Amino acid sequence: MATVELSFSALPVHVRTARLIVTAVARRSGVAETLLDEVRLAVGEACSRAVEAHRRHCPDEPVRLELVGTEHRFEVIVSDTVPGDDAAGGLPTIDDAEEFEYGLGEGTAELGLAVIAGLAEDVDIEATPKGVQIRMSWPAEAEATI
Repeated sequence: MATVELSFSALPVHVRTARLIVTAVARRSGVAETLLDEVRLAVGEACSRAVEAHRRHCPDEPVRLELVGTEHRFEVIVSDTVPGDDAAGGLPTIDDAEEFEYGLGEGTAELGLAVIAGLAEDVDIEATPKGVQIRMSWPAEAEATI
């Protein structure tokens, strides 16, 4: 199992750099070319959500990414350090994203999660007192070479 770790300052300009790095690592991990746009968009949404949360709550803390390539999967984990039980009402869950998808939810955070849920094959969102982690994965055709 090969892993690449990346952290960046909570600035919107760094989201583009994260997308480029993730796309390159996904390609080397064996993700099909036809899925690379979906990987890039999903990661961009997750990183943008994390950057926005950090800018409001902890601007000096970096956003963290972990890219894991295995024989048959490519996984991206985007982590922030904004507590999931934040006093501003908490952070949205995958259920919120599904409600938005069906026209029941409101807000850009839910929209971003709905986009992620539609682009990644497998999505898991975990909110803890230490932060929020969005885990996404896609199939990889070949053994990881990262």
